[in-house]
Formats: sequence, C-alpha cells, structure tokens
Amino acid sequence: MSPGEFANEVVRAVERDGVSMIAIDSVNGYMNAMPAEQLLGVQLHELLSYLANHGVTSILTLVQRGVFGGPVEEEADVSYLADTVVLLRYFEYQGAVRGAISVVKKRSGPHEHTIRECRVGAGGLEVGAPLSDFRGVLTGVPEYTGEGTPLMPGEPDRP
Repeated sequence: MSPGEFANEVVRAVERDGVSMIAIDSVNGYMNAMPAEQLLGVQLHELLSYLANHGVTSILTLVQRGVFGGPVEEEADVSYLADTVVLLRYFEYQGAVRGAISVVKKRSGPHEHTIRECRVGAGGLEVGAPLSDFRGVLTGVPEYTGEGTPLMPGEPDRP
C-alpha cells in the first residue's frame, strides 16, 4: 500500500467508522514506502493535522537503529509534529536486558523529567521508581552509583 492509499484509508476510517485513535507502527516503515523520503514530513504533517482537526488521537512509533538505539536519522525525525514524545530504551544491568522509559517532550501540563525502569508484565506496563542512582542509562550501559537494590523486584520481562 502506498502512503497515499494509507492516508485515504485512514480518512475513510475516521469519516465512515468514527475511528478515534490511530497508531502508525512505524514511521520507519511509512518512510520506506515513500517514493521520495523528503515528502515524508509533509505527508505526515497533513495526515496528523487532519486527524487532530477531527479529534483523533495519533500514536506513532519510530525504531532507532542498533540494539540500544542511536541518534534518529534526520529523514525520520518527526518529533516536531508531536505533542508528547516518550523514549523507550533497553539497558544492560548485571547481565540482564532491562527497559527504561522517559518523557523527552511534552507540550502542555506537568513534565516528568526522570528516567524510570519499565517492563511489560501480565498486568500491562509496569513503571518503577526513578533510576536516580544510575548514570548513563540512555547509553545502554549504565553505571550504578547507589547502594542496595536499585531496580524493580522480579525478573525483567521485555520493555
């Protein structure tokens, strides 16, 4: 399906079916379907503007390259379109892969600036206390500078 066909399907779903939330998983896939990458921002901006004007909540995911993620490629950086940007990262601690969550952008309301451990469990997303005794969590290989047990109890699942 081309990006234009996708946009038309989304508009039809909103107008015909009353869809109130849409998720684009992922912006990378959307970009790869584009005949010319420089049009990605324009097309997404138009689609997201339409959705916002119709009261539709839009959730977009963006995959970062590498195991722990690196800088976002300029062509895929659509964060300027977002009201809120949530960063999910993997990090290694004591031989286990764990997940971290942080809000890196929020246009309105209180903004949580901490980095917290997170994991998906049987009850859904679990978010732990701030990782205040760690340095370098977002690099993927943090250093623990505190004392005691710093992370959520139990075995890590997947972030």
